[in-house]
Amino acid sequence: MMDLLYLIFLFMLTWFVIAMVMIVLGDCDLLLQIAEKFGKSPSSLKNKIVWITGSSSGIGECLAYELSKVGCKLILSARRKDELERVRGQCIEKWGVKADDILVVPLDMVEFDTHAAAVEKVINKFGQVDILVNNAGRSQRAEWIKTSLEVDQQVLNVNVLGVLSLTKLVLPYMIKRNEGHIVNMSSIAGKIGAPFSGSYTGAKHAIQGWFDALRIEVLENNIAVTNLCPGPVFSNLLDIAFVGEAGKVLKQKMEPTDKRMKTTRCAELSAIAIANKLDECWIALNPVLFLTYANQYSPVLGKFVGKKFGLKIMKRLREGR
Repeated sequence: MMDLLYLIFLFMLTWFVIAMVMIVLGDCDLLLQIAEKFGKSPSSLKNKIVWITGSSSGIGECLAYELSKVGCKLILSARRKDELERVRGQCIEKWGVKADDILVVPLDMVEFDTHAAAVEKVINKFGQVDILVNNAGRSQRAEWIKTSLEVDQQVLNVNVLGVLSLTKLVLPYMIKRNEGHIVNMSSIAGKIGAPFSGSYTGAKHAIQGWFDALRIEVLENNIAVTNLCPGPVFSNLLDIAFVGEAGKVLKQKMEPTDKRMKTTRCAELSAIAIANKLDECWIALNPVLFLTYANQYSPVLGKFVGKKFGLKIMKRLREGR
């Protein structure tokens, strides 16, 4: 009996060590690492009709390229039509996507009354949406106490209510077909409180809760829900980030020396997560990834470590420095 217990202990210890090594050396959570090695590749998404919001730059743009490579049909949305046309052109020129397989639909996430017309345009063109990627959003940088309630509301409108509005319009078509996939670009800030980003953190926590609830409700309709949670990633996110006062933006550039994930790598991992219909994925470099694990599986330890790190270190981690 003792020998059996000893073998079980050694087995568990071995797998614990392997898991820790994968976490320390990895740039995403264990399940996503396994999916990358042994799961479905993004090529399994060929001919899927994918709507990506916020696809004029950053992660959304790179994800459009990743999905173009494997033969997806795309709907590209953002506020800047000229930038959407540029991305469309790149998809056609570099990846050989047929011009008729990419639709540009300019869309402002906070102009809720325009969403129904946008959905109608997409349905008229393709007849369905297989995958909706809610990627559009804006970050925020300001002290909690110095952030006006107006800014709080604007952050929620862009990052939460706009997402809900569009999803609620697309979802009935998926339910009718008994098939679909909702993908949300959340954030590690949706798992851990990020200092000087209280409004953004609250918005991403809201996304996590709203769509965790939806996942269970639409399970019987064969609809998957994936929450992608990136850590610091190179993008233009800080340039247009909200600050404490309404009507102003941060206009801050990321430094090449920042410890941030490359946008292309984040998009690549996102495509793998989508192909494997994972419920939730953490896409981040260490020590942010390790802190996310600590916060998830030992909340007391995670919060203790966060407080011990202190405000300055936590702020540096948030900014990839």
